[in-house]
Formats: sequence, C-alpha cells, structure tokens
Amino acid sequence: MKKTFQLAVEGKNPDRVLDAVKHEIRKYVQRERRRALPQGVDYWDFDCKFGPTQDGAQVVHFATLTSHINAIAQAGGTQFYIEILAKHGVRVPRPEGTKERVTSAAAAATYLDDED
Repeated sequence: MKKTFQLAVEGKNPDRVLDAVKHEIRKYVQRERRRALPQGVDYWDFDCKFGPTQDGAQVVHFATLTSHINAIAQAGGTQFYIEILAKHGVRVPRPEGTKERVTSAAAAATYLDDED
C-alpha cells in the first residue's frame, strides 16, 4: 500500500476521517496477513515509511504507525503519506546460553528468587 491520505475533507468531521483512515490501514494489514505463507516463511512482516509527503517519508517501525498518524493529526496536518509493503519474516532461534522467556507472573517470581 502506497497512499497519501487526506485528513481535511470538506464536509466531514476530522475525527471520523482519522478513524476511517486507521480502519483502512488495519484492513489492509489484516488482508495481507491472511495470504498464504510461502514455504520456509514463518510470518508476514512489514516495511513501513511515513511522512507528510512522499518525498519526506522516513522508515518507521510498523508498531509506531498509529502514533505517527495521531501526531500528524494533532499537529493540524492536512495529509500524510504511508507506505506499507509486506515481506517474508523468518523467526531466528535464540542463541545458546540465553534464558527462556518467562510467561507468567508466578513463574517470574520463582525465576527471580532462583537468581539470588
């Protein structure tokens, strides 16, 4: 998805336009994630660019897109450019000697007590 979204649409409430834009982006991401994974690929990852214009777009992390959109809207911006491209993601095994991730609070308490 490579698109410039207008936030100031005449006759429409800016908050509703902002919500509609976020919804369209989420729909696109969900649609891409539903695609079948090629062999050897674990998940769909996304390369993202964001900026007020296409020329001024910078690489950003996918998880920060919503905060960037909110910042543009709060600053009074009338448009922004977003580029989201799906790419193959492959999980990398943890290196030897690293401790496993703790998933529950009870296990975390036990884990922390064992380290002392």
